[in-house]
Amino acid sequence: MISHNETELIALGKQLGKLLEKQDVIILSGDLGAGKTTFTKGIAKGLGIDQMIKSPTYTIVREYEGRLPLYHLDVYRIGNDPDSIDLDDFLFGDGATIIEWGELIEPSLSDAYLKIFIRKLEDGRELAFEAHGARAEALLTSFEQVEKTDD
Repeated sequence: MISHNETELIALGKQLGKLLEKQDVIILSGDLGAGKTTFTKGIAKGLGIDQMIKSPTYTIVREYEGRLPLYHLDVYRIGNDPDSIDLDDFLFGDGATIIEWGELIEPSLSDAYLKIFIRKLEDGRELAFEAHGARAEALLTSFEQVEKTDD
């Protein structure tokens, strides 16, 4: 899936956000500046969140209220020490969880999450998806169907 600009990347995130349910987990993977937080801004819009979305790089976690709570984590600073935060509060809470740099703590996650790789291109971003578990597969299928109907 290709996004040519920030507006399109936010729109894709918004479409995904509209599909999210309680305890959905999304891992966002990509280099610095790839668009992980920008994509999360779109997810927040899809959840009906009007608040400004900021990167949780220094705070580790930011929580926003919308149709569902959105737990936005950036685990880059905790590296491979997932015990330094209580992940269960977010993974098994009442909201949807977005984890930037989530590949660093993948072994600590349950078997149910959608991983999205965001890669910079010369003229935009490429998104690739990897579903783990039945719910993530259903979410990805729904997202791809919505995306096809918007073409």
